[in-house]
Amino acid sequence: MPTSPAAKRPNTAAGETTPRITHAMEDYLKAAFRLEQEGGTVTTQRLADELGISGPSVTNMVKRLNELRMLAHTPYHGVRLTPAGEKIALEVLRHHRLLELYLSETLGYSWDEVHAEAERLEHHLSDALEARLDSALGHPTVDPHGDPIPSREGVLAPVPETRLLDLAPGERAAIARVSDRDPAQLRYLGELGLFPGVAIELIETLPFDGPVRVRTEGGEFVLGRPLAGTVHVEREVAP
Repeated sequence: MPTSPAAKRPNTAAGETTPRITHAMEDYLKAAFRLEQEGGTVTTQRLADELGISGPSVTNMVKRLNELRMLAHTPYHGVRLTPAGEKIALEVLRHHRLLELYLSETLGYSWDEVHAEAERLEHHLSDALEARLDSALGHPTVDPHGDPIPSREGVLAPVPETRLLDLAPGERAAIARVSDRDPAQLRYLGELGLFPGVAIELIETLPFDGPVRVRTEGGEFVLGRPLAGTVHVEREVAP
């Protein structure tokens, strides 16, 4: 039978019953990790918004995960992952991003479709299948959106923090990462050819919170500031 992170139970003290980490718990841990990466206090309300679940349900699950020492919860001060919870979150995230890349590169899914499919499959990936996917894909380090894939040891490379909006007029960079939050947004960026790895130049930033004009090999485009803020880049290194 396949073994998922849910089947890899945390260590407990001698004599205690080993708790089972369910798929729903994995979803909470992954969501908490993602929110921690975005910064700010991880409140139960943020978790509810992230997961699309009611506040009382989140409160109950957070209490259970706190009892299992997967989360540390301080009333009115939010939650944080414990080392045990972070380990599970990173493993689920590794499954998710490997699946996204496999669906994109091997099965022909578009980059706006892979997230939902990977969400359904990530809990059912065995260690053996994970290793085969990793090998078949050439031991990749990023998913189709440029997000880093955690290593088998649970190491996650830092995410590029420079946004397209942070460039000065005339500055060149390479697109490193694009937010995968909104499928419609991904489809639009894909139509413009704005994928990770594409060279891009900021031509100008229009005043009074106006849009930005950019140039790639595919031509010139105008992007609204909110959209440009979701595109992360790596600045061109001067020779």
